[in-house]
Amino acid sequence: MSRVPPDPVTAPAWRLLVTEPTDGATNMAIDEALWRSRQAGTSPPTLRFFAWAPPTVSLGYGQPLDRHVDLDACRALGVGLVRRPTGGSAIYHDGPERELTYSVVATAADLGIGADLLETYRWIGAALLRGLQALGAPAALVPERPPDGPIPAFCFARTGLFEIEVAGRKLVGSAQRRQGDSFLQHGAVLLDVDEPRLRRLFPTTRDPLASLTTLRSALGRRPSFEAVATALAEGFSVEHGLDLRPGGLSSEESERVTALVSDRYASPAWLAAPA
Repeated sequence: MSRVPPDPVTAPAWRLLVTEPTDGATNMAIDEALWRSRQAGTSPPTLRFFAWAPPTVSLGYGQPLDRHVDLDACRALGVGLVRRPTGGSAIYHDGPERELTYSVVATAADLGIGADLLETYRWIGAALLRGLQALGAPAALVPERPPDGPIPAFCFARTGLFEIEVAGRKLVGSAQRRQGDSFLQHGAVLLDVDEPRLRRLFPTTRDPLASLTTLRSALGRRPSFEAVATALAEGFSVEHGLDLRPGGLSSEESERVTALVSDRYASPAWLAAPA
Protein backbone atom coordinates (compact mmCIF):
# COMPACT_ATOMS: atom_id res chain seq x y z
CA MET A 1 0.00 0.00 0.00
CA SER A 2 1.49 3.34 -1.00
CA ARG A 3 1.15 6.05 1.59
CA VAL A 4 0.22 9.61 0.79
CA PRO A 5 1.59 11.71 3.67
CA PRO A 6 -1.08 13.92 5.24
CA ASP A 7 -0.75 17.64 4.59
CA PRO A 8 0.51 19.07 7.92
CA VAL A 9 -1.43 22.27 7.24
CA THR A 10 -4.84 20.79 6.47
CA ALA A 11 -4.78 17.27 7.95
CA PRO A 12 -6.79 16.80 11.18
CA ALA A 13 -4.38 16.41 14.11
CA TRP A 14 -5.00 13.35 16.31
CA ARG A 15 -3.03 11.99 19.24
CA LEU A 16 -1.56 8.50 18.84
CA LEU A 17 -1.21 6.90 22.26
CA VAL A 18 0.53 3.54 22.75
CA THR A 19 0.58 2.46 26.38
CA GLU A 20 2.35 -0.34 28.22
CA PRO A 21 0.36 -3.46 29.18
CA THR A 22 -1.49 -2.88 32.44
CA ASP A 23 -4.42 -4.19 34.49
CA GLY A 24 -8.05 -3.94 33.48
CA ALA A 25 -9.05 -1.20 35.91
CA THR A 26 -6.23 1.07 34.75
CA ASN A 27 -6.87 0.38 31.07
CA MET A 28 -10.55 1.26 31.37
CA ALA A 29 -9.81 4.31 33.52
CA ILE A 30 -7.38 5.60 30.88
CA ASP A 31 -9.99 5.33 28.16
CA GLU A 32 -12.68 7.05 30.21
CA ALA A 33 -10.24 9.81 31.15
CA LEU A 34 -9.44 10.34 27.46
CA TRP A 35 -13.16 10.40 26.66
CA ARG A 36 -14.04 12.92 29.39
CA SER A 37 -11.19 15.18 28.33
CA ARG A 38 -12.36 15.10 24.72
CA GLN A 39 -15.90 15.89 25.84
CA ALA A 40 -14.56 18.92 27.70
CA GLY A 41 -12.50 20.00 24.71
CA THR A 42 -9.25 19.89 26.69
CA SER A 43 -7.66 17.01 24.74
CA PRO A 44 -7.47 16.08 21.06
CA PRO A 45 -9.21 13.13 19.41
CA THR A 46 -7.13 10.06 20.27
CA LEU A 47 -6.31 6.68 18.78
CA ARG A 48 -4.91 4.35 21.45
CA PHE A 49 -3.30 0.89 21.24
CA PHE A 50 -2.78 -1.18 24.38
CA ALA A 51 -2.60 -4.65 25.95
CA TRP A 52 -3.41 -6.27 29.28
CA ALA A 53 -1.35 -7.52 32.22
CA PRO A 54 -2.62 -9.75 33.66
CA PRO A 55 -4.94 -11.16 30.98
CA THR A 56 -8.45 -9.95 31.74
CA VAL A 57 -12.11 -10.60 30.94
CA SER A 58 -13.95 -7.35 30.32
CA LEU A 59 -17.73 -7.24 30.67
CA GLY A 60 -19.92 -4.92 28.63
CA TYR A 61 -21.33 -1.88 30.42
CA GLY A 62 -24.79 -3.37 30.91
CA GLN A 63 -23.90 -7.07 30.88
CA PRO A 64 -24.89 -9.14 33.95
CA LEU A 65 -22.12 -10.71 35.99
CA ASP A 66 -23.48 -14.24 35.87
CA ARG A 67 -22.73 -17.87 35.06
CA HIS A 68 -21.75 -17.09 31.45
CA VAL A 69 -18.29 -16.09 32.75
CA ASP A 70 -16.73 -18.68 35.07
CA LEU A 71 -15.45 -16.67 38.05
CA ASP A 72 -13.74 -19.69 39.61
CA ALA A 73 -11.81 -20.23 36.36
CA CYS A 74 -10.79 -16.57 36.35
CA ARG A 75 -9.35 -16.92 39.85
CA ALA A 76 -7.65 -20.25 39.12
CA LEU A 77 -6.04 -18.94 35.93
CA GLY A 78 -5.03 -15.56 37.34
CA VAL A 79 -7.33 -13.76 34.92
CA GLY A 80 -8.56 -10.31 35.92
CA LEU A 81 -12.15 -9.12 35.62
CA VAL A 82 -13.33 -5.60 34.84
CA ARG A 83 -16.45 -3.86 33.54
CA ARG A 84 -15.96 -1.65 30.49
CA PRO A 85 -17.51 1.78 30.01
CA THR A 86 -18.62 0.54 26.56
CA GLY A 87 -21.42 -1.87 25.70
CA GLY A 88 -21.44 -5.28 24.07
CA SER A 89 -20.59 -8.71 25.46
CA ALA A 90 -17.65 -10.13 27.39
CA ILE A 91 -14.19 -10.36 25.82
CA TYR A 92 -11.14 -12.25 27.03
CA HIS A 93 -8.13 -9.98 26.59
CA ASP A 94 -4.79 -11.75 26.45
CA GLY A 95 -1.31 -10.26 26.64
CA PRO A 96 0.43 -8.43 23.76
CA GLU A 97 1.60 -11.70 22.22
CA ARG A 98 -2.02 -12.65 21.45
CA GLU A 99 -4.03 -9.43 21.27
CA LEU A 100 -3.92 -5.76 20.42
CA THR A 101 -6.74 -3.65 21.83
CA TYR A 102 -7.57 -0.30 20.27
CA SER A 103 -9.72 2.60 21.41
CA VAL A 104 -10.94 5.66 19.56
CA VAL A 105 -12.07 8.76 21.46
CA ALA A 106 -13.56 11.54 19.36
CA THR A 107 -16.64 13.50 18.35
CA ALA A 108 -18.65 13.22 15.16
CA ALA A 109 -17.13 16.51 14.04
CA ASP A 110 -13.63 15.05 14.48
CA LEU A 111 -14.57 12.36 11.97
CA GLY A 112 -16.12 14.84 9.56
CA ILE A 113 -19.37 12.86 9.47
CA GLY A 114 -22.83 12.99 10.99
CA ALA A 115 -23.62 11.79 14.49
CA ASP A 116 -25.19 8.53 13.26
CA LEU A 117 -23.90 5.44 15.08
CA LEU A 118 -23.68 3.46 11.87
CA GLU A 119 -21.48 6.08 10.21
CA THR A 120 -19.10 6.02 13.17
CA TYR A 121 -18.67 2.25 13.09
CA ARG A 122 -18.13 2.31 9.35
CA TRP A 123 -15.55 5.15 9.59
CA ILE A 124 -13.48 3.26 12.18
CA GLY A 125 -13.97 -0.07 10.45
CA ALA A 126 -12.68 1.26 7.13
CA ALA A 127 -9.44 2.42 8.77
CA LEU A 128 -8.94 -0.87 10.62
CA LEU A 129 -9.64 -2.81 7.45
CA ARG A 130 -7.02 -0.87 5.49
CA GLY A 131 -4.41 -1.60 8.13
CA LEU A 132 -5.24 -5.30 8.39
CA GLN A 133 -5.22 -5.73 4.63
CA ALA A 134 -1.81 -4.04 4.51
CA LEU A 135 -0.58 -6.84 6.81
CA GLY A 136 -1.89 -9.32 4.25
CA ALA A 137 -5.11 -10.39 5.95
CA PRO A 138 -7.93 -11.18 3.45
CA ALA A 139 -10.38 -9.28 5.65
CA ALA A 140 -13.73 -7.71 4.82
CA LEU A 141 -16.03 -5.19 6.53
CA VAL A 142 -19.37 -6.91 7.04
CA PRO A 143 -22.65 -5.10 7.90
CA GLU A 144 -24.62 -6.32 10.87
CA ARG A 145 -26.34 -9.69 10.66
CA PRO A 146 -29.26 -10.29 13.08
CA PRO A 147 -28.38 -12.87 15.77
CA ASP A 148 -29.74 -16.38 15.36
CA GLY A 149 -31.38 -16.96 18.72
CA PRO A 150 -30.43 -15.33 22.05
CA ILE A 151 -27.57 -12.82 22.07
CA PRO A 152 -24.45 -14.69 23.26
CA ALA A 153 -22.50 -13.52 26.30
CA PHE A 154 -19.16 -13.94 24.49
CA CYS A 155 -18.38 -11.07 22.12
CA PHE A 156 -16.77 -13.11 19.35
CA ALA A 157 -19.86 -15.33 19.12
CA ARG A 158 -21.98 -12.41 17.90
CA THR A 159 -21.77 -10.02 14.97
CA GLY A 160 -22.28 -6.30 15.50
CA LEU A 161 -22.22 -3.26 13.27
CA PHE A 162 -19.62 -3.34 10.50
CA GLU A 163 -17.49 -6.09 11.99
CA ILE A 164 -14.25 -7.18 10.35
CA GLU A 165 -14.23 -10.82 9.30
CA VAL A 166 -12.08 -13.30 7.40
CA ALA A 167 -13.95 -16.06 5.56
CA GLY A 168 -17.06 -15.42 7.65
CA ARG A 169 -15.24 -15.50 10.99
CA LYS A 170 -14.84 -12.50 13.26
CA LEU A 171 -11.31 -11.06 13.55
CA VAL A 172 -12.09 -7.84 15.47
CA GLY A 173 -14.68 -7.42 18.22
CA SER A 174 -15.79 -3.84 18.91
CA ALA A 175 -18.14 -1.96 21.26
CA GLN A 176 -19.06 1.69 21.61
CA ARG A 177 -20.63 4.14 24.06
CA ARG A 178 -21.86 7.61 23.15
CA GLN A 179 -22.81 10.72 25.07
CA GLY A 180 -24.01 13.66 23.03
CA ASP A 181 -21.79 13.94 19.97
CA SER A 182 -18.77 12.27 21.63
CA PHE A 183 -17.98 8.58 21.79
CA LEU A 184 -15.55 5.95 23.01
CA GLN A 185 -15.11 2.80 20.92
CA HIS A 186 -13.07 -0.23 21.98
CA GLY A 187 -12.02 -3.18 19.90
CA ALA A 188 -9.94 -6.34 20.27
CA VAL A 189 -7.79 -7.51 17.36
CA LEU A 190 -6.93 -11.19 17.80
CA LEU A 191 -3.33 -12.07 16.98
CA ASP A 192 -3.70 -15.59 18.36
CA VAL A 193 -5.93 -17.43 20.84
CA ASP A 194 -5.51 -19.69 23.86
CA GLU A 195 -8.27 -22.21 23.08
CA PRO A 196 -8.31 -24.23 26.35
CA ARG A 197 -8.41 -21.04 28.43
CA LEU A 198 -11.20 -19.54 26.36
CA ARG A 199 -13.33 -22.65 26.80
CA ARG A 200 -12.84 -22.60 30.57
CA LEU A 201 -13.72 -18.93 30.92
CA PHE A 202 -16.92 -19.09 28.84
CA PRO A 203 -18.45 -22.47 29.74
CA THR A 204 -21.94 -21.71 28.39
CA THR A 205 -20.70 -20.70 24.93
CA ARG A 206 -21.14 -23.87 22.90
CA ASP A 207 -18.05 -23.44 20.72
CA PRO A 208 -16.27 -20.11 21.30
CA LEU A 209 -13.85 -20.75 18.44
CA ALA A 210 -16.50 -21.55 15.83
CA SER A 211 -17.18 -17.89 15.00
CA LEU A 212 -13.76 -16.28 15.42
CA THR A 213 -10.42 -16.22 13.65
CA THR A 214 -7.00 -14.75 14.35
CA LEU A 215 -4.26 -13.01 12.42
CA ARG A 216 -2.14 -16.11 12.91
CA SER A 217 -4.75 -18.18 11.07
CA ALA A 218 -5.31 -15.51 8.42
CA LEU A 219 -1.62 -14.89 7.70
CA GLY A 220 -0.03 -18.24 8.52
CA ARG A 221 2.13 -16.46 11.10
CA ARG A 222 1.60 -14.45 14.25
CA PRO A 223 2.55 -10.79 13.73
CA SER A 224 3.97 -8.80 16.62
CA PHE A 225 1.94 -6.28 18.60
CA GLU A 226 4.24 -3.55 17.28
CA ALA A 227 3.75 -4.59 13.63
CA VAL A 228 -0.04 -4.59 14.00
CA ALA A 229 -0.05 -1.23 15.80
CA THR A 230 2.07 0.30 13.04
CA ALA A 231 -0.18 -1.09 10.29
CA LEU A 232 -3.38 0.06 11.98
CA ALA A 233 -2.03 3.56 12.64
CA GLU A 234 -1.07 3.73 8.99
CA GLY A 235 -4.57 2.58 8.09
CA PHE A 236 -6.17 5.47 9.99
CA SER A 237 -3.70 7.95 8.57
CA VAL A 238 -4.12 6.87 4.96
CA GLU A 239 -7.84 6.09 4.97
CA HIS A 240 -8.86 9.37 6.60
CA GLY A 241 -5.91 11.68 6.02
CA LEU A 242 -5.12 12.07 9.71
CA ASP A 243 -1.98 13.64 11.12
CA LEU A 244 -1.29 11.15 13.93
CA ARG A 245 1.02 12.67 16.53
CA PRO A 246 2.56 10.37 19.17
CA GLY A 247 1.81 11.65 22.65
CA GLY A 248 1.10 10.75 26.26
CA LEU A 249 -1.46 11.49 28.93
CA SER A 250 -1.83 15.05 30.16
CA SER A 251 -1.39 15.72 33.89
CA GLU A 252 -5.15 16.28 34.16
CA GLU A 253 -5.85 12.94 32.47
CA SER A 254 -3.36 11.13 34.71
CA GLU A 255 -5.06 12.52 37.82
CA ARG A 256 -8.45 11.45 36.49
CA VAL A 257 -7.14 7.93 35.80
CA THR A 258 -6.07 7.56 39.43
CA ALA A 259 -9.48 8.68 40.68
CA LEU A 260 -11.40 6.47 38.24
CA VAL A 261 -9.42 3.37 39.21
CA SER A 262 -10.21 3.71 42.92
CA ASP A 263 -13.75 5.09 42.60
CA ARG A 264 -15.02 2.97 39.74
CA TYR A 265 -13.07 0.37 37.81
CA ALA A 266 -11.43 -1.41 40.77
CA SER A 267 -14.66 -1.23 42.78
CA PRO A 268 -16.59 -4.47 43.45
CA ALA A 269 -19.80 -2.45 43.31
CA TRP A 270 -19.05 -1.23 39.78
CA LEU A 271 -18.16 -4.74 38.67
CA ALA A 272 -21.40 -6.12 40.06
CA ALA A 273 -23.63 -3.43 38.53
CA PRO A 274 -22.61 -0.02 37.15
CA ALA A 275 -24.30 2.96 38.78
